Amino acid sequence: MSSINRDTLANLIAEKLEIKKITAKKFVLAYEEVVADTLGGGDDIDLVGFGKFKVVNRSARQGKNPKTGELMNIPETKSARFKVGKSIKDAVNSKSKSKIKSSSKSKK
Repeated sequence: MSSINRDTLANLIAEKLEIKKITAKKFVLAYEEVVADTLGGGDDIDLVGFGKFKVVNRSARQGKNPKTGELMNIPETKSARFKVGKSIKDAVNSKSKSKIKSSSKSKK
């Protein structure tokens, strides 16, 4: 199993959409910024079929300092979560390539 980075993702998008790599990289960076800004504002992002980005609250709790064993208070925090949608679940569990339907067809 392997992982891809931001540049590889941009290259794959450029190939798929037949656009310049720099344009695809700008798209990936803009997507990240929009997701971060939206979640930072407390709103969720629901991409039907793909998944949902959601802000969740983690309650304040007590923990232990791993070095000293001393009890300490951990404050309430917010965290981002992603819940996978049906099309991604299906693609992950199938033996073939992605079954996600593209909303735009390329014209040649």
